[in-house]
Amino acid sequence: MNEFRAAVIDLDAVTANIRHLRDVIGTPHTMAVVKANAYGHGAVRVAATALAAGVDWLGVADIAEALELRQAGISAPVLAWLHGPDADFTAAIAADVDLGLSSTAQLHQVAESAAALGRTAQIQLKLETGLSRNGVHESDWAAVFALAAELERSGQVRVRGIMSHLSNTSPDDDSRANALFERGLAQAIAAGLNPTLAHLASTAGALRCAATRHSMVRLGIGIYGLSPFDDASSRDLGLRPAMTLRGQIAAVRRVPAGAGVSYDYTWRSPEETTLALVPLGYADGVPRQASGRASVRIGTADYPVVGRIAMDQFVVNVGNAAVAVGDDIVLFGDPELGEPGAVDWADAASTVNYDIVTRIGNRVPRVYTGGA
Repeated sequence: MNEFRAAVIDLDAVTANIRHLRDVIGTPHTMAVVKANAYGHGAVRVAATALAAGVDWLGVADIAEALELRQAGISAPVLAWLHGPDADFTAAIAADVDLGLSSTAQLHQVAESAAALGRTAQIQLKLETGLSRNGVHESDWAAVFALAAELERSGQVRVRGIMSHLSNTSPDDDSRANALFERGLAQAIAAGLNPTLAHLASTAGALRCAATRHSMVRLGIGIYGLSPFDDASSRDLGLRPAMTLRGQIAAVRRVPAGAGVSYDYTWRSPEETTLALVPLGYADGVPRQASGRASVRIGTADYPVVGRIAMDQFVVNVGNAAVAVGDDIVLFGDPELGEPGAVDWADAASTVNYDIVTRIGNRVPRVYTGGA
């Protein structure tokens, strides 16, 4: 590794994860969710890998993320579903991006943009089924479906899908959400719409609640080899983590007993010891909340992070181990290789593995292995 810090992305792991999940889930359509820079893994490279692995849809949060894929030459179907009040629907329609819509106001905006372009906008209606976030509330379904049907007849929109999202709170909660979703889907069809896609489940729902799979599932965290569950590891699910966050020791210092480390001296050495400096910090996405609680791997052993994690660096106590400037360090990677996992850092920071990989910043180069 030439970089003194890098997120190494194993595209072969992404491919294997997608193929395994598709085999297990078996829906006619599969969406790879590559929002938030593919959960920190790199949207364009992961999207291309996912398409080669057999997915037929890509999902992003907003239009800017969709246009990034188009500008990179990716022509596969892309859905963007989160929009601000001033969203540029014209650019999305011109780029053949499907738009997830949650209100009559958005429907009118999209129809106006489509008419100005002389094109038909491809849309998918998002229903509110219990998360209390965006999505059309049941009380508004009749009005939204009627307007969508009218706009279809005029050629301004085509409703390709009906979608929602599960809370993954419990089987009962997800069952209720699925029942509500199915009522909405039936009502949309009764209103004259003919959606070819119905999708509700992400990785968690798709794996544990077969009834929620419908015609398509949206695979997010699973394609990156991480588990969405507290009671099942990546290995339990047949997945392999795709990201390994690495660094190199930037400095080594022998300190006496009582030496303070980093800001506020939250840790003082109880005895003479050796400290190693790692050039990654919270500006790179290493969670400050994990200060004094996480560990890293150097060689074949794990060593604790001591003192505050700073903006650009943190310190590891290696005791009497023989380490040197330039030695490789693994913050997290594949536990099956003996490395700390993203979930270990998540536990140390009182968060989730999604947060750990997604937060890795642009200052950390992505180095890709495997793939076409």
